[in-house]
Amino acid sequence: MDFIEQLPSSNGYIVIMVIVDRLSKYAHFVALKHPYTAVTIAKAFITNVVRLHGIPTAIVSDRDKVFVSSFWQALFQLQGTKLSMSSSYHPQTDGQTEVVNRTLEQYLRCFASDQPRKWVEWIPWAKFSYNTSIHSATKMTPFEAVYGIPPPHLVTYVPGTSRVQAVDEYLRDRDTILRELRHNLSLARQRMKSHTDLKRWEVSFEVGDYVYLKLQPYRQTSVAFRASMKLAPRFFGPYYIIGKVGTVAYRLALPPSSQIHNVFHVSMLRKHLGPIHTSASNQLPHVSDDFTILPQPKAILDRRVIQKGKYHPKFEILVKWRGAPNEDAT
Repeated sequence: MDFIEQLPSSNGYIVIMVIVDRLSKYAHFVALKHPYTAVTIAKAFITNVVRLHGIPTAIVSDRDKVFVSSFWQALFQLQGTKLSMSSSYHPQTDGQTEVVNRTLEQYLRCFASDQPRKWVEWIPWAKFSYNTSIHSATKMTPFEAVYGIPPPHLVTYVPGTSRVQAVDEYLRDRDTILRELRHNLSLARQRMKSHTDLKRWEVSFEVGDYVYLKLQPYRQTSVAFRASMKLAPRFFGPYYIIGKVGTVAYRLALPPSSQIHNVFHVSMLRKHLGPIHTSASNQLPHVSDDFTILPQPKAILDRRVIQKGKYHPKFEILVKWRGAPNEDAT
């Protein structure tokens, strides 16, 4: 399970919940409105998934606030469902939905780019086309993997056979959309798989090893860091490995002040070589509630009052950010 957020509002919907079955690759795309909570997500999950397929034995997701909420945890614990969360800063743990997310986003970008506020109208066709296309891993369509029969074929429309102009235009558009969609989905899957395979290699560590932790500095949308952020630290540590979680994740002994989960995927770690120096930087950066790295203010350089409308003055301060020069102040 995962979410595609920050979409343009389409009939009030701005979020897509993506659910993919690990075995059959069958997918559900559920449009949602903000604000959503663990309760509304649970209702949508029951309506679109449980009603058709039953209670899952396990759910893999990231650490979204919905999935770590006590309601969500208690609900599925009572149903006997195992909840598996991704390790910190490693969305590939939930790679099944991450790949489908990018595929769906490309589809919407192709067909809704000129009318971005109508993307919700394309969701049913996206779901139909994805689930009736042959998957490269299973060598069959997700529809056939779930129901045991080949998917029903839509009869190709012969232009001009309908006397109703609205029907003629609708079926023409439908056939054009489905042809281009299948082509785009196939290209997207092949491209993402080839790029990912080039970056994969086998790495393992032992309990007791010291490793460096890779964290990408987060560029907040309201703060415009420029060249100075290129020189910001990318690795922190070294940290002591206190345990192995599964086959590709490790638990680190982070500082007591750390605000992030201490389990990380092996791709985020680099082995420390040589003796341990006390001068090493082992303090992690500040993070927000959703575990993204936040820039830190250092000083206030100036203040001003600007007029917003006729009767609404707005007070602003000019902030110098830690690690950035004065010209990068915002």
